[in-house]
Amino acid sequence: MSISILTDSTCDLPEEVIQKYQIEVVPLFIQMGEKQLVDGMNITKEEFYARLPDYDPAPTTASPGPDIFKEAYRRLAAQGAETILSLHISEALSATIKSARMAAQEMDRVAVQVIDSGQLSLGLGFMVERVAQMAHRGASLEEIQHEIKEMQSRTYVFAALDTLEYLRRSGRMHIALARFGEILQLKALLYMHQGRPEAHRIRTTKKAMHKMFSWLEHRAPFEKLAVLHAGVYDRAKALREQVQKYLPREEIPITQITPVLGAHLGVGALGFACMSQTKR
Repeated sequence: MSISILTDSTCDLPEEVIQKYQIEVVPLFIQMGEKQLVDGMNITKEEFYARLPDYDPAPTTASPGPDIFKEAYRRLAAQGAETILSLHISEALSATIKSARMAAQEMDRVAVQVIDSGQLSLGLGFMVERVAQMAHRGASLEEIQHEIKEMQSRTYVFAALDTLEYLRRSGRMHIALARFGEILQLKALLYMHQGRPEAHRIRTTKKAMHKMFSWLEHRAPFEKLAVLHAGVYDRAKALREQVQKYLPREEIPITQITPVLGAHLGVGALGFACMSQTKR
């Protein structure tokens, strides 16, 4: 059986991985004033984060509609796919998977399995890369589905935000809470596991980093680990030095978060995507 893999642009996978395994990526959208941008296509990450602090009004984001997914599914079917695994950002964070499901219901030429990863960024990306590798090797649909469930249980993403302002501007946080947090110099810690997003408020950046390090320590040893950042590569590079011990035989990748996520998290977001070796 020919199995094709489709995901969305929040997966943050490197282009070389996408090309190697022929992963189909459906982009989300960013509205910057009157201009609609396609995530990952007509604006670079560097340009987006350079413009973000001064952009008024704040950028908004939008999920692709069902028609976009139908077009992508039909394209894969025309290329010979018998089954499509459509793996996406958590439904708790985006309406993307709802559009994918609506499109899948209208497919008759190809079987489409739509799966909620329960994750975002490289938490999703780790899963997509693994299932693409399995499909490339000829694994069965049942084997791949089992692997996804197993990975979901041991994949985590967490990040510290420099400011609550971007969450407020994007409408993801009540304005009164954001202003209260800024007055008290609170930092937000975001934690994602198996489709359950959590937010923690921490007094200082130092304490936020300490909390993330404790989460890492509790979930080690790792099969995969990456540093995530939004426009602060130098800080991400320094952070990698502090956690390299967890993967001493390979260099931990640094990934800049895609703009459609950065619009909500803001410049300065810094954190990790990780996959434990065993279930935690």
